Amino acid sequence: MKKKGIQIAACLLAASLAMSSCVGSFALFNKLAKWNKTATDSKILNEILFLVISPAYAFCTIADALVLNSIEFWTGDNPVANRVGKTRSIKGDDGLMYAVKYLENGYQVTKPDGEVYFLTYNKAENNWYINAEGKETKLIHFNGDGTIKAFLNNGLTVDVTPDASGLFELRSVQAGTSYFMAAR
Repeated sequence: MKKKGIQIAACLLAASLAMSSCVGSFALFNKLAKWNKTATDSKILNEILFLVISPAYAFCTIADALVLNSIEFWTGDNPVANRVGKTRSIKGDDGLMYAVKYLENGYQVTKPDGEVYFLTYNKAENNWYINAEGKETKLIHFNGDGTIKAFLNNGLTVDVTPDASGLFELRSVQAGTSYFMAAR
């Protein structure tokens, strides 16, 4: 009996570690849960529906954990988590709320004052662009060696690593405190 208790505890621990991982979004499971919560106008009927379709929750969890989240990890896209056309409100560093609409190739950002700009990704070029006031400007290019080439407002470019130290270096160059790091 003690051995079985240890096995159950180990399984629960493994499951909790798997579910708390930030590897994937568990989009299939979340879509099922969202649908189940709004399937009827009655909480009681939704609960009965939950009990009836509970095997579907297990299937969705396994499919997410083993297949869909792996695809999301390696490609950056979860085939189930289609967000195109949806809008989220996101708080900026300035404390203001921005409306961010998901597009097929990037984002439409609406500032609190109503100004709209677009962040778009060109897969063929491996570049991100900003489109504002009818003008398109290249922001970053993903280099083949894992670094990122950033195109600064002052015409300079700098290659940085895609981590916290690269972001710090980029901010330093942009602020003008590390001019020698940038190249024309």
